[in-house]
Amino acid sequence: MELGIIGLPTSGKTTVFNALTGSNRPTATASTGQLEVYSAVVDVPDERVDRLSALFKPRKTTYAKVTYTDIAGLDQGISQSGISGQLRNRIATMDAFVHVIRAFQNDIVAHPMGSVDPQRDLNILDGETILVDLMTTENRLERLAEGLKKGARGEERQTLQEQQELFQRLHETLESHLPLRDLDLTPEETGFLQGFGLLSLKPMLILLNTGEDLVPAENLVHYEHQQSALTSLPGKLEMEISQLPPDEAEMFMKEFEIPELGSSLVIQRSYDLVGLHSFFTVGEDEVRAWTVRRGANAVDAAGAIHSDLARGFIRAEVIGYPELMAEGNMVAARKAGKVRLEGKEYIVQDGDILHVRFSV
Repeated sequence: MELGIIGLPTSGKTTVFNALTGSNRPTATASTGQLEVYSAVVDVPDERVDRLSALFKPRKTTYAKVTYTDIAGLDQGISQSGISGQLRNRIATMDAFVHVIRAFQNDIVAHPMGSVDPQRDLNILDGETILVDLMTTENRLERLAEGLKKGARGEERQTLQEQQELFQRLHETLESHLPLRDLDLTPEETGFLQGFGLLSLKPMLILLNTGEDLVPAENLVHYEHQQSALTSLPGKLEMEISQLPPDEAEMFMKEFEIPELGSSLVIQRSYDLVGLHSFFTVGEDEVRAWTVRRGANAVDAAGAIHSDLARGFIRAEVIGYPELMAEGNMVAARKAGKVRLEGKEYIVQDGDILHVRFSV
């Protein structure tokens, strides 16, 4: 999963990036106007992986991964200046955006608009993404109209007409000042649109950067759209914690009565938002977490491990994580009849432990 971090200047976007990734990128007080991206890959915290590793004592333990990409320059005015094709192509691969909103006071780093107003800032960048997408849909509609005027026939004409109807729906939604994620699209339509880099189509996690304070996001902004979620993060505090040695970080969290890092919550919210979950493979060689979309079947899960497993899939041995933990080990689970055989159409559940039988 890749999450693009966006936000207005002085929102603390890079501070949040550092907090989420343990990086130490310098934080700037003003936008350079450059369109730049910086990425970091981090493990997805999962106590289930820890407990499975303790149970099987493998030679290797592998967590699921998430990539955070700090996108500089995607802020106010993009609807006028436009987005480069290179950046649009980069954005197209991202699963969702984390929109960082400034919700902290700092006399040293003044807000460019003279005051801290989270709702205003949220509306500004949200509106910019809608305007950018509006121009994209208008350009596409012009090209489709030209294609139809040139006398396309048969299947080609039908395809152009279907695309024209789709983009007209997008255009109407955007003209109503609504993001495209509010539009009910089929999986086929969503897949087709992925290559157009439509900003407001991406699922959006609104993250209120509260600096050093713990403040619920719902107390600061109002936002009700589909495929969207709200959370808050004390960015400066969590960045400092992320850069401490593990033992010092643990002491710090105990002292300030912080039960769980907000970075873990951000990942959990993002998984829910994008519609992802994890299954596991276990053994003496490796305990590993794998990520698939909710609704994925056993063959999809096998393919996530290796294409050969999907191609030669026969059956999957499956046991849920809670059942295995309740029995204590795999031998006891088998004796208790908790390990079952499932076919190709089995829908993989969060926390399933799979062993794929295959023949190539």
